[in-house]
Amino acid sequence: MEEKSQSLENKSKSKKTILSESELDDEPFTEEDLQAIEAAFEAATSSSLPKKRRSSPDDDSDGDDKTQQHHSKIARRRLPSSVLALQHPNAFSLSPCRQANIRMRYPVMKFGGQIRYSRTAVQVEKAAMEVLKTIEAKEKEAGQTAVGFDIEWRPTFKRGVPPRKAAVMQICLDTSCCHVMHIVHSGIPQSLQLLLEDASILKVGLGIAGDSVKVFKDYNVSTKAVEDLKYLAKRKLGGGLQNWGLASLTEKLICKQLLKPNKIRLGNWEAKFLSKEQLEYAAIDAFTSWHLYEVLRSLPDAEKVTPDNQSEELQAVSL
Repeated sequence: MEEKSQSLENKSKSKKTILSESELDDEPFTEEDLQAIEAAFEAATSSSLPKKRRSSPDDDSDGDDKTQQHHSKIARRRLPSSVLALQHPNAFSLSPCRQANIRMRYPVMKFGGQIRYSRTAVQVEKAAMEVLKTIEAKEKEAGQTAVGFDIEWRPTFKRGVPPRKAAVMQICLDTSCCHVMHIVHSGIPQSLQLLLEDASILKVGLGIAGDSVKVFKDYNVSTKAVEDLKYLAKRKLGGGLQNWGLASLTEKLICKQLLKPNKIRLGNWEAKFLSKEQLEYAAIDAFTSWHLYEVLRSLPDAEKVTPDNQSEELQAVSL
């Protein structure tokens, strides 16, 4: 019984010497804690250190006094919080993984304006006329107007199967309104064709040259006055022609996440009616293109505009 009680007492004492991190922050080390730490340290290092020569009793006396003074100084000190923070499992470190986590904390890109969905020829014609009237009013105030432009189509997952027709066309004017036109059902009526072929209306987007070619192949309608954000970013940001995506450029310029869930991106854009998630996805893409263009054009040129790089841009967007 005495051995058991003594064992429990020893366990209790040993537990007292183990301090949690929160206790380290609140309380200084006691003399007992410091002695236990120093004893453990000496035990771990004594085998690798050379043995000290045996000193005289007088030397030992002086050494004891110095040791006591040393302990009294340490007992009044606390470990710096920065040292304790390094022991924490969630401590910040400059590693690629941590940088990725920081990017994931960016707010999600959203569109807070009105999404106007049209799917019949009559509805799309009316929507396109509304866009033309709005652009005309804007041009009277500020000259040439830019619109965010994008298209969506149903993907094919079999080799040898030709791509499907462009199913959805998005046109975003500003922060207040984006039009989502279900052209796979409506076709491209006259007013929409006029809008696309109007060289005074600048259409902006990332990879818009390819989108323009697809619209021409699918509907025999030319999309004029287009500007690819990839080339504009090269001119404004420098660093050569990088392989920018809309999501990476959004993070670079405005520190926001552009979500691209495969369930929606690779979904059925030829459905009879688009879902709420599809409408939001489509509107956000066009709005992001418009917004990034406005940000980029406000920046000074990092590269000097020359006939060579200007012709490069024109070749990339011409049909």
